[in-house]
Amino acid sequence: MNAVASADSRRRLPARAESAELRPDRRMAILLAAEKLFARHGYHAVSVRQIADEAGVQVALLGYYFGPKGALFEAIFEHWSPTIEARLTALAEIPINPADTRTLPRIIEAFTAPVLALRASSEGEYYARLVARELSHATEESDRVLRRYFDPLAHAFIDALHRALPHATRGQVAWGYQFALGALLHHLNDTRVERLSRGENTPADPAAGVLLVNFIVGGLRTAFPRPRTGRTSASPQKRATSRKDGSSNIA
Repeated sequence: MNAVASADSRRRLPARAESAELRPDRRMAILLAAEKLFARHGYHAVSVRQIADEAGVQVALLGYYFGPKGALFEAIFEHWSPTIEARLTALAEIPINPADTRTLPRIIEAFTAPVLALRASSEGEYYARLVARELSHATEESDRVLRRYFDPLAHAFIDALHRALPHATRGQVAWGYQFALGALLHHLNDTRVERLSRGENTPADPAAGVLLVNFIVGGLRTAFPRPRTGRTSASPQKRATSRKDGSSNIA
């Protein structure tokens, strides 16, 4: 925002809102209110008036700090972008060795654990729920966020998975990544498991993280099995045929 536009914005704000310009807690209050409401009700179901009421500020301050509602939506993901960097850092520290059975679980743990920790924290709960809710819907707003913040993350993890599963094509691994993402997002946002387990399970229980990793790893290994090495023995029927005519029937 240039100096002229900033001055114009100040003139448009009422006196009470003007005094809030120098209070960064107001900006954070708006950000957290939007995050909470978007996570609970969805981006399109929430108005700027509702966000202002939740934050305890005047509506004019939303435009002053963030501009239109879409820009506020993106600002939430910009605020939490260090969590994406943390996942990429954890991934970069993993030695990728296709022969090591620990490689695949380590990659999936780097993919899931930071997000599950966010979901279990009071600070990151609504952000994790927002990610699970909004990024699974094809909207203009979510697509912009996906392309800017999450596509680079996805490419990094797909690259790592492809190195860990070199016998699969990158296209196949990309499907595997999407299936893994679906399991993670559902776990973040699901509450039905408590009812289905007759009260034994707690929604988004971080203790289920190990099960989630094992589930994803098991799925990837089953979907992309390593090719068998060495010669395979002929079937009993083929061996019998070979013995009868003295020659092999295998071309």
